[in-house]
Amino acid sequence: MTGLTSLPDGLDVVQTADEASACDRPPLLVVDALDRRLDDLGVAPGALAWRRIGDGQSNVTFELHRGGRRLVLRRGPRPPLPPSTHDMLREARIQAALAAHGVPVPRILAVCDDDAVLGVPFYLMDYVDGDVLTTSLPAGYETPEARAATAYAAVDALADLHAVPLDDDVAALGRPDGYLARQVSRFASLWPSVSRRELPLVDELAARLAERLPVSQRASVVHGDFRLGNLMFAAPGEIAAILDWEMATLGDPLADLGYLAATYTEPGAGGADSAASTVMDLTPATAEPGFPTRAELVARYEERTGLDASELAWYEALALWKAAVFCEAIRTRWLDGQRPGDTFGPRLEHGVPALLDAAAAALEHDTGAPRDTAAPRDTAHAKEGTPR
Repeated sequence: MTGLTSLPDGLDVVQTADEASACDRPPLLVVDALDRRLDDLGVAPGALAWRRIGDGQSNVTFELHRGGRRLVLRRGPRPPLPPSTHDMLREARIQAALAAHGVPVPRILAVCDDDAVLGVPFYLMDYVDGDVLTTSLPAGYETPEARAATAYAAVDALADLHAVPLDDDVAALGRPDGYLARQVSRFASLWPSVSRRELPLVDELAARLAERLPVSQRASVVHGDFRLGNLMFAAPGEIAAILDWEMATLGDPLADLGYLAATYTEPGAGGADSAASTVMDLTPATAEPGFPTRAELVARYEERTGLDASELAWYEALALWKAAVFCEAIRTRWLDGQRPGDTFGPRLEHGVPALLDAAAAALEHDTGAPRDTAAPRDTAHAKEGTPR
């Protein structure tokens, strides 16, 4: 397969632990250690081959081939890691819990919490074959019917996820009460630790979001990064897997819908090169004719769930504002030399302010009246688990 290699480059991939210890930066894969782990799993022997896959800007995903078998390894980025992020063991547990409820996720094969293997925890899962729709469309998606079915399948999968009962192992994924308030507070507190520049709109938006917190209509599993780029399609309209569960917890389901809407390119729009786009314009392929509009996707979700999305502009603003914060963290890591060769980091000098402007514009469309800051809100009720 194109892109596969069995040759360590001495930077991201090395052969031995001794070579890893001699590197200026920790490598991402250590072949000998990984081979031993695959032996323990009973994977047939053979030369190990790998390639980096996925468009994520946070965690690292590799496709692995050995002995005729295809696997996927997922790990966090190089240390140092911010507290409470990149928890690969939790991400694996989430997928195992949701698989029991029929959510389409890859099968988890093993988790490793021994930092001596790769330097950080990681997990291995079955490879899922399918298409990811981001910048272009593969063969089979030419007709308006195929395109509409694909986008609506994404919304239906989101509605199904939000219908998963919050009990047993799922209940341990988070504490739903107060989710929105915690999101605003948490990301506002992150900014000073991830940025080296003053952007007053960050704090201004945090205050405005906090003043206008919607009342959550109910609680559900929240993916936290639900977009077409995190879905694999077996065929038009048929989802093979939902990927990248790092941000998943329990909370307000409209947070996922707001994020999907904020990252979805309207049909007929200019896409990623449009002057009106942001770095979170993540599905320029959906600018092609035949894809539903955002409004049509939202209407489909309301029909499937019975939820009222009239205040979705607030949730879109939250998504764009949070994206500005985590994109700023990526920019800072790039400035620190932790992301050499990165082409995304340089775009964020102007990309982060543009996200903040887009969040402010979305918030202008919020029709909710300001709430009494002393009144309880975000009061969805469900069985509580451990805090996220």
